[in-house]
Amino acid sequence: MLYLHGIGHFHPENVITNRFLEELGIGTDEAWIMERVGIRARRTVLSLDYIRETKNCDVRAAHEASIYQNAETAAAAAQMALERAGLKPGDIGLVISGSSIPAITTPAEAATVAAELGIDAPCLDVNSACTTFGMQVEFLNRMAADKLPPFVLMVQPEGITRVIDYSDRSASVLFGDATTAAVVSASVKARAAFTETSCGTNPSGWEKVTIRSASYFRQDGQAVQGFAIRRMTESLQNLKSGLPPQQGRFRFIGHQANLGALRTVCERAGIPEEQHWCNVADFGNTGGAGAPAVLSRHWEELMPGDRVAICLVGAGLTWVNLLLAIEEQG
Repeated sequence: MLYLHGIGHFHPENVITNRFLEELGIGTDEAWIMERVGIRARRTVLSLDYIRETKNCDVRAAHEASIYQNAETAAAAAQMALERAGLKPGDIGLVISGSSIPAITTPAEAATVAAELGIDAPCLDVNSACTTFGMQVEFLNRMAADKLPPFVLMVQPEGITRVIDYSDRSASVLFGDATTAAVVSASVKARAAFTETSCGTNPSGWEKVTIRSASYFRQDGQAVQGFAIRRMTESLQNLKSGLPPQQGRFRFIGHQANLGALRTVCERAGIPEEQHWCNVADFGNTGGAGAPAVLSRHWEELMPGDRVAICLVGAGLTWVNLLLAIEEQG
């Protein structure tokens, strides 16, 4: 069992609205976007003028043009997580980072995050794109509790707009930037705990979603959406059916790919709207930061007895299922 002591999120200030995308002249408008993906807005680490003037024609230049680097956004999210956990950077004994678009490949990006926060601890990267948060939880959950330090910081900095071709309407409408962080422990109890975790990968489908070095995001959209809906529906049904009668509330958080896909999953799994937490309409697909950002935004609402099913899918093709239980803190 892995205890969740605190979680945090960071969204950059610059907003990509549907009107902004329409004004780029790439053959899209508000009605087209809302019908297909249900996304109203996204955040970006790039300036809007940069996107407007260049349509991000050079992926390498986008990193230099970024207003924030991954270490900075990760530190902002981590500070929120630490404050909620009642801890200081010096309490952290291990830092794990994972990003779909790491700012650097060597050293581990976790080292840059630790340096930004003033943490002196071992650092490593664990990345599986959109399932990174869940894979990091699963990774730590498989380790012996007595081999881990009391507190571990996990971060998921995502700056996906850096690799979006803004002359391509199919990708432009989907993605935004966000960063999340969580403080977890295998030995120090907290009111929130991951009581169930599982994961899987279908490596034969790895080419369905790719970001090659210094290149744009590419995906087989139809195949990936079909995979996402099937996997999340199956995962959600399994997690839901395994629950005993409970006094608290049940909530579902899925991978924040697009609103239509999430609504289909809810319909097939019998999840009413009030049990579905999401933020994709206002922030777009933020990769590995999507689902944990939803959880972070609802952190103060969680009450004893609540159960949160988190069903993630992503490139690889990978999937992770988590069940978070909230208990009275004695």
